[in-house]
Amino acid sequence: MTSEQLAVREHLVLPRQFQDLLFREARSASAFQDEPVSGEQLAAIYDLVKYGPTALNQQPLRLVALRSEQARRRLLPYLHGHNQQRAARAPLVVLLAADLNFHQRLPELFPAGLLLRDEFAGRPAERAAQARFNALLQAGYFIIGVRCAGLAAGPMTGMDRAAVNREFFPAGDLEALMVVNIGRPLPKTRPRLPRLPYQDVVRIL
Repeated sequence: MTSEQLAVREHLVLPRQFQDLLFREARSASAFQDEPVSGEQLAAIYDLVKYGPTALNQQPLRLVALRSEQARRRLLPYLHGHNQQRAARAPLVVLLAADLNFHQRLPELFPAGLLLRDEFAGRPAERAAQARFNALLQAGYFIIGVRCAGLAAGPMTGMDRAAVNREFFPAGDLEALMVVNIGRPLPKTRPRLPRLPYQDVVRIL
């Protein structure tokens, strides 16, 4: 480890082993051990990540845990390529969706903006854009939450999204974003892909 890397880590208050658990040693998973993921684990993950910030505290992310074989069979035909096999073998498959009618809960979630529900009701395109953006933000929190549980996440966006919406959300109130496979991962056989360095990403003005 370089002296520069050591200096950076000294400015992070989270103990190093937890930094590694959440980021440096964590990997997206495509294959898992044959160990179930319990409902209690999923509840604990959500109860942690629900505190991540969203615009106006919208919280539009919705989770559909596909536990039964029947539910999983409904999804598999709409996944692309190897994603079908990955989802078929994962201990738990969760479909992440955006609630396009999140504005109905705003009086409860954001009392300071009592008029926002009615304003969003008349702007469906803007509401959908807000729902997608903030639900994807929450999806990132969800992946980190899975890692907090000592598990690995395998997020997948390769699917026929329109078909998934017809199958699971025929009312049109929810919109599928991605599928996340969850479980205890098998060891990786390939090294981690490179990441961009600080100087290539950050500009100081």
